[in-house]
Amino acid sequence: MTLLKGSRAIQTVSLSLFRFHGLANRVWAFTQMGLARPALARTPDIGFWKLCGSGTGEGFTPVPNTAVYAVLATWPDLATARSRTETAAVFARHARRAAENWHLFLTPTSARGQWSGHTPFAPVTEGGHASEPIAALTRATIRPAVAARFWRRVPDISTVIGADPSVLFKIGIGEVPLLHQVTFSIWPDAASMARFARADGPHARAIRAVREGAWFSEELYARFRVQDTRGSWGGTDPMKTRKDAA
Repeated sequence: MTLLKGSRAIQTVSLSLFRFHGLANRVWAFTQMGLARPALARTPDIGFWKLCGSGTGEGFTPVPNTAVYAVLATWPDLATARSRTETAAVFARHARRAAENWHLFLTPTSARGQWSGHTPFAPVTEGGHASEPIAALTRATIRPAVAARFWRRVPDISTVIGADPSVLFKIGIGEVPLLHQVTFSIWPDAASMARFARADGPHARAIRAVREGAWFSEELYARFRVQDTRGSWGGTDPMKTRKDAA
């Protein structure tokens, strides 16, 4: 279903995750970080886009994971996002090579900051319910002089997120290892995410250190409603698993 705001379609953001098995497929996926850029830029209806790698574990480390890659893109509406992420050349090639892929379709509800000098997300405030799942994305350009201090904090933050029984899904991705970091997580509702953000611990202490030390030269924070998903991750759809258990 295409969401409309008056007579204007509401922007949809897609996050497409691909997992590759075997050396040949992993090497191919790594080369696409550069080679796929022209074709992705020519994809009809695409707006802002980024090709991203990931870190080991669940992505929250500076050590590259050669098995997992992501494509984030904006589209004019949900129907277009669904169609292009299934049929457009870049997405189709990745899907053919990947052992599995999972696509999330998101509606921005809030955003502040910039990404590579752009404001990519067009938030809407109406619609949705406080009890619905909410996704959070943070993206930062880390100042090289403080990169080592930042990455020393990350494992503790990842551990705390992973131990939180509320989090439905989380992954760390990025455009450039060490210096560009994107964290993405899904929570069952706004209250669960707020409790984690307010709790005193490694996450809160890291946020204070970032603010006091000006660790980031650019940052963006965004929240989304999860409109739809397609595919699987770890053999299942994390969002549909949640619905079945509810």
